[in-house]
Amino acid sequence: MTLTQEIIYQAWHKRNALFYWVLVPLSWVFALISLLRRYAYRLGLLKTHSLPVPVIIIGNIHMGGSGKTPVVIWMVEQLREQGYEPAVISRGYGGTAKLPTPVYASSNPRLVGDEPVLIANRCNCPIFVGANRVHVGLELLKAHPSCNVIISDDGLQHYRLKRDMEIAVIDAETYLKNACLLPAGSLREPMGRLQKVDAIIKNGQENTEDEHSVSVTDAYQMQLIGTQFYNLVDPDIKATAVYFKRKSIKAIAGIGNPARFYEHLRHLGLNFSSTSFEDHHAFTTADFAQLECDVLLMTEKDAVKCKPFAQAHHWVLPIEAKIDGDLMQLVLKKLQNRTY
Repeated sequence: MTLTQEIIYQAWHKRNALFYWVLVPLSWVFALISLLRRYAYRLGLLKTHSLPVPVIIIGNIHMGGSGKTPVVIWMVEQLREQGYEPAVISRGYGGTAKLPTPVYASSNPRLVGDEPVLIANRCNCPIFVGANRVHVGLELLKAHPSCNVIISDDGLQHYRLKRDMEIAVIDAETYLKNACLLPAGSLREPMGRLQKVDAIIKNGQENTEDEHSVSVTDAYQMQLIGTQFYNLVDPDIKATAVYFKRKSIKAIAGIGNPARFYEHLRHLGLNFSSTSFEDHHAFTTADFAQLECDVLLMTEKDAVKCKPFAQAHHWVLPIEAKIDGDLMQLVLKKLQNRTY
């Protein structure tokens, strides 16, 4: 985390009150610009563009990790079970690609982003990234005309792309702790935006006694589950937490919410020391120079960037989304009722 990022983080959590109040007027400007932009699209002053197939947006109103990528993977699998041929589009955050670019399991995360490469490793479906999601979607469909539904990984605020369904994924444990707009807080849009999406997925347990908690009809609880690790050098080698218990363990995480990953490892009964990096960190061998241990654990998102210099003691914990309730019934209804 850079010094500037650390200062802003401290301000977001009111640990640097002076700097927080410096950022507040800037958040008012951001709020005004966001409001004018939303109304410009609503009034037709800025044009929206539809794709030939239905589009499902899976996004968030907060900066940072909330669990969107596991939901995207879950959605691809569920749609395929229902007979659809899904594809995924993404901005490819952390990558340098601006123009529409296909993503494969072997793609360079520095070019296309770490999350799209992770999705490519887990899902056998077309994936394209680029700055303009409309152009990305059109290029994907040109290359894969059999695709009949597109999932947008993030893009809730990308109003230029018309959508058939919006799903907001929130970290239920933290989303109320900082309800200020950027840059005084982590919000991309006001909390009221959650009342306008088609469904909310809550990652983790929410404090229902909080007076600001979100109450909507179509809210679904999600748990991220995972108990079996694989070796980064040879993914065919699997192990459970029992295998590591008598070894010295370190864990690394360059994700939006490292604490959730560490808590998951503790829940599996592991004792370890941890080192956190900023979200989408571009790992190099230098990051591992001081990490002496018998076992080094990491997330799948980090693993796609560490694979080129993987060592035999590097292990990865894949996770899957378990979503309560019949969300797919709502999704199928939205897809079947498409009107444009």
